[in-house]
Amino acid sequence: MQKEKLRVIRKQKGYTQQQVADFIATDVSNYSRKESGDVRIVKDEWDKLARFLNVPIEDIYEEEEATVVVNNDHPVFNDRSSSAGVITTQNNYDNIPGAIIEHLQSYISLLKEENERLKEELKGSQNTTSRIKK
Repeated sequence: MQKEKLRVIRKQKGYTQQQVADFIATDVSNYSRKESGDVRIVKDEWDKLARFLNVPIEDIYEEEEATVVVNNDHPVFNDRSSSAGVITTQNNYDNIPGAIIEHLQSYISLLKEENERLKEELKGSQNTTSRIKK
C-alpha cells in the first residue's frame, strides 16, 4: 500500500527522496520502495521520518499491509506455479522424484540420531568435568 500521506508531506516540505533516504540511513531506491509500499517501514523509521519532516507521526503514518513479492522468473523459485504472486496452500513438491524425498528423509533421520549421540556425549563429558572439579 502506497504511503500517500508520507509522499504528500515530503513533497510539500520540498524534500527529495534522496534527502529523506540519507536521513534514515538507507539508499534512495530502498526508500522509494518504502514510500511506494513495497518495503515495510519499521517503527524506528517512522519516528525518524516524523522528526525529519517536523510533523507528528500521525500525520504521515499509514498501516502496513503484508505483501509478498514472488519472482517466478528466478530459476531457483520457478516451480511451475501459475499463482503469480498469490500465496496458495497448494503443495508444489509434486515434481520432486520420490527417491530424492526418501533419501532426504533418511538423511534427516541420520542427522537426528547423530544429534542425539552428540548430546549424550556432551552430557557425559560434563559429568566427568564436574566430578574432576570436586
